[in-house]
Amino acid sequence: MHVVYPYGCGVDVHKRSITASVLLSETGGKGQREIRRFGTMTRDLLELADWLQSPHVTHVAMESTGVYSPSAKPRFRTS
Repeated sequence: MHVVYPYGCGVDVHKRSITASVLLSETGGKGQREIRRFGTMTRDLLELADWLQSPHVTHVAMESTGVYSPSAKPRFRTS
């Protein structure tokens, strides 16, 4: 498989929690994956944003089946 974004994260937004899975690709096709769960309060979203910046995640894909994602979107935007 061809790696398009070597430092990416998938985020699944629920009413009371957010699950994030970071995949960091390495040379040679191997990679590391880490999954963490966060709350949905502002302090939790800030903690998630800090966590995503620590391994230098460049792209985030967010999925939500309800109306829970609008409060999370501004926390992921960069200036």
